[in-house]
Amino acid sequence: MAKIIIHKAESRGHANHGWLDTYHTFSFANYYNPNRVHFGALRVLNDDRVDPGRGFGTHPHENMEIVSIPLEGDLEHKDSMGNVSVINHGDIQVMSAGTGIYHSEYNKNKETYVKFLQIWVFPRVQNVEPRYDQISLNVADRHNKLQQIVSPNPDDEGVWIHQDAWFHLGKFDKGFSAEYKIKKDGNGVYAFVLNGSFSINGEELNTRDGMGIWDINSISVKAITQDAELLLMDVPMDIGEEE
Repeated sequence: MAKIIIHKAESRGHANHGWLDTYHTFSFANYYNPNRVHFGALRVLNDDRVDPGRGFGTHPHENMEIVSIPLEGDLEHKDSMGNVSVINHGDIQVMSAGTGIYHSEYNKNKETYVKFLQIWVFPRVQNVEPRYDQISLNVADRHNKLQQIVSPNPDDEGVWIHQDAWFHLGKFDKGFSAEYKIKKDGNGVYAFVLNGSFSINGEELNTRDGMGIWDINSISVKAITQDAELLLMDVPMDIGEEE
């Protein structure tokens, strides 16, 4: 029988640092909830808004797959591998931190906010060579269907990570339904509503609500509102020892 857990938007951890307004679905920084440390291999789901001209100074990461999804505005990235780039809506950025990297992220625009999701996934292998990649996808390709943005395979659509995980984005018309089949035995899906409302396996979710579901082969999604947007993260549930 399927197992589910629902995280309503208002139940997330929240911190407003002035320049950064951030919500944490899972324990992060000063927010700790022993019941919300991770969902399988999904460790961090941060919903960030960065003020004009501000950003994250240079800081380290290691042994984590980090995916950034810009929602509004432009985010400039610099790292210790020599990469300098700007990501905006429609782009997907990935870093395999592996043996260790340093990077910074800034909103270079002096007038508008940057809004983006930063997602951390536990890797299936430790101490890989650090890597960086980003791609631009056609947002129209997710209209009334699920567009793959992350996979374990460098030859598949989207960016790839060192984990048996698949991410999809979809933007649906009101009343549109879709079925998503779990990619690998032992995986579960964490659904995160970006905008609007959905019914997912009969459970109603609204903007910024999240739901994890596992011990199931597929899930059904139906848009309750027009232009409803959804992120599905299909990840292994068994990651070995608890952190």
